[in-house]
Amino acid sequence: MDIRKVKKLIELLEESGIAEIEISEGEESVRISRYSTVAPAVPAAAPVAVASPAQEVRPAEAPVPEPASRGTEITAPMVGTFYSGPAPGAKAFVEIGSEVAVGDTLCILEAMKMMNQIEAEVAGRVVSILAENGAPVEFGQVLFIVEE
Repeated sequence: MDIRKVKKLIELLEESGIAEIEISEGEESVRISRYSTVAPAVPAAAPVAVASPAQEVRPAEAPVPEPASRGTEITAPMVGTFYSGPAPGAKAFVEIGSEVAVGDTLCILEAMKMMNQIEAEVAGRVVSILAENGAPVEFGQVLFIVEE
C-alpha cells in the first residue's frame, strides 16, 4: 500500500472523529486507530483479520455545540497569523463590546508576509473574539461574532 494513501487515511481519521479504520487492498491491509492498544505478538506469517462486509464503520457522533451567541460570524478568508492591532503593543482594533460599522477594520491577517486587513461585513456590536493575538488561523475559522 502506498505511504501517501496511509498518510491520507490518517488525515481523514483525524478530521472525522472516527476512532479506528481498517482498509484492505488485495492481500495488503492497514488498520489505523486513534487509541493505543496492546496486542500479543503475532508471527509475521499470520493472516491479518479483515472486517466482514456485515460490519459497518460509523463515525462517532460528535456533540452538537451550542451557538456561543446570536450574531454574524466573521471568518478568516485565508490561512495566516491573526493580529488584533496595527503593530506589536498597539491598542487592538476592536474589543468585546466595540461598536463597528460595515468596512471597519477588525484585525490583520498576515499571510506570506502580506498584511491583510479584515473588515466588518455587518454593522453591530462585537460580542466575541475567537482568535488570540499572534495565533495562526485556518481558512474559514470564526474570528469574531458581531451582533447586529
